[in-house]
Amino acid sequence: MMVRVLLADDQPLVRAGLRVLIADAPDIEVVGEAGTGAEAVRLTREAVPDVVLMDLRMPGTDGIVATRAITAAGGPTRVLVLTTFDDDEHVHAALRAGASGFLVKDMALEEILGAVRVVAAGDALIAPGVTRRLIAEFARRPAPAPRARALPGVTDREREVLTLVGRGLSNAEIAAELVISTATAKAHVARLFTKLGARDRVHLVIAAYEAGLVIPSE
Repeated sequence: MMVRVLLADDQPLVRAGLRVLIADAPDIEVVGEAGTGAEAVRLTREAVPDVVLMDLRMPGTDGIVATRAITAAGGPTRVLVLTTFDDDEHVHAALRAGASGFLVKDMALEEILGAVRVVAAGDALIAPGVTRRLIAEFARRPAPAPRARALPGVTDREREVLTLVGRGLSNAEIAAELVISTATAKAHVARLFTKLGARDRVHLVIAAYEAGLVIPSE
């Protein structure tokens, strides 16, 4: 299946580099380019790509507002934000806006292709090590901690699983921690997706954080 991608970045050189990279991938094609968030929203509505590679800092409508507009529309398009993780203060806001994950701009181009495929397939994007860094970043923010979120309908076992997801564990690691099979761990995670209305594993991490199940390390 061909993965259709929209590039949204205000830097023409970045878009050009991604376009050249994707041209060599037989299963991914660029269906449009946007230099602003507003243009990204419009082109997404017209082209209905599978994935939008979204820069966060763009003139006018920024990537966060554009991400919220795209995901709120309820279409099949998933947003993968492009950012510099160490100094970008908007990663959490982008994920809350509905983004399915993020890429660091200085990562290898081959890894970007892999991430696009992962997001297009609806699978988890953020690796355990990066997830832990993301949670640690939440803890360093000067804003007050979010109010604990209730988890109606979530069982005690599912809370345990959600806690481990929030700590960045994979399904296999969760199974080992709880002494259950990997298939059972996967089933618990799938039920959490449904009960919490989470698009993917990234948003389960956010739910665990907001429910107070994960205490970020300094």
